[in-house]
Amino acid sequence: MNQEKKGRAIALLPIGVFLVIFIGAGVLFQDFYTMPAIVGFLIALIVAFVQNRRLRFSDKLSIISKGIGEENIVTMCLIFLAAGAFSGTIQAAGGVESTVNLGLSIMPSSVAVVGLFVIGCFISVSMGTSVGTITAMTPIGVGIAEKTGIAMPICVGAVVCGAMFGDNLSMISDTTIAAVRTQGCEMKDKFKENFLIVLPAAIITAVLFFFLARGNAGEIEGNLQYDIIKVVPYLVVLIGALIGVNVFLILIVGTVLAALVGVGTGAFAIGELFQKMGAGVTSMYDITVISIIVAAIVALVKEYGGIEFILNLIKKRINGPRGGEFGISVLALLVDCCTANNTVAIVMAGPIAKEISDEFGVSAKRSASLLDIFASVGQGMIPYGAQLLTAAGLSALSPVQIMPYLFYPILMGVSAVLFIVFRRRK
Repeated sequence: MNQEKKGRAIALLPIGVFLVIFIGAGVLFQDFYTMPAIVGFLIALIVAFVQNRRLRFSDKLSIISKGIGEENIVTMCLIFLAAGAFSGTIQAAGGVESTVNLGLSIMPSSVAVVGLFVIGCFISVSMGTSVGTITAMTPIGVGIAEKTGIAMPICVGAVVCGAMFGDNLSMISDTTIAAVRTQGCEMKDKFKENFLIVLPAAIITAVLFFFLARGNAGEIEGNLQYDIIKVVPYLVVLIGALIGVNVFLILIVGTVLAALVGVGTGAFAIGELFQKMGAGVTSMYDITVISIIVAAIVALVKEYGGIEFILNLIKKRINGPRGGEFGISVLALLVDCCTANNTVAIVMAGPIAKEISDEFGVSAKRSASLLDIFASVGQGMIPYGAQLLTAAGLSALSPVQIMPYLFYPILMGVSAVLFIVFRRRK
């Protein structure tokens, strides 16, 4: 199809339909979760099927089957399910509570807010979920605010900042998995590239929270019991992933350890083990199915010339590797702001980012890193995202009250831009 080498803007109609429906429902009902993302994507898939009558329906089925069956998509979905099994088991075993209490028990109240941020970083890196971290940490942040006199939005902001650190960096985060698989690089390489970019942002964030909360000497009271054995599965998964152990293997090992810890400590009976594990797997169903549907939509959009159109549009405005990196960054940020889901944004933008990286000589690890970072920058700041809505709901605040203290997502974006401008290309 030579004419499709030029690209066709109309091929992007399914994506446009999804954005109009999703954003329109959110604005109309003042709730961006009124329209489930999967429903919006199914409508978009129907639109994609109706387009391009030159292709038979059976040909379109063949195209989407190849797109869904692509190695990166299959691997990504399997990793989502394995990560869900580990997350469900370790949470049921009490690993989150023990890890949080361990950190709170050893830090002085004078650095309580910094501690919330640092512990949030560790929990989110270990769990691979920002919403899970916010759910676990926000009640503690509220308690610290009440006991120390520190403004509650500051404490909750520290929790959200810590949660976004791991969402972007964790080896088992769905965003990391999606970024790595769509760009075709090794997870450990993406982690190293990513870590160098976000470390300055994390350090400056900790310093800002320290100065904001200094002078508050209230004592942190309450039950801070912890069991060090319940922290071990997190450490094994984190260390194993960092040294390059196969992600499937390390998640299986972590799940087995979490099961042994849960049963051994009496957190749950053997008969409940598979229910806890199944609950974790079930929690990943939405993003797994969404990934499959998005892969189908992208396959048709690409066949119709939509990807080529976007590439040609970007090529007219950027030059060289640095321009390619900016193109990937802006793409990820805009798609996330429209979808309010950074994993979905990465799954949608991933194939286009891969084309840009190949065209402009951007390394796969750098492309994956920027894709993940800028999707997380948007997700950590939008007031209608799950992260801020969850934190606001648990703290009886409004998302707008928390937003002034979201230092980390802002600084992460600034750090990444400076990285693009000044980092030497290899």
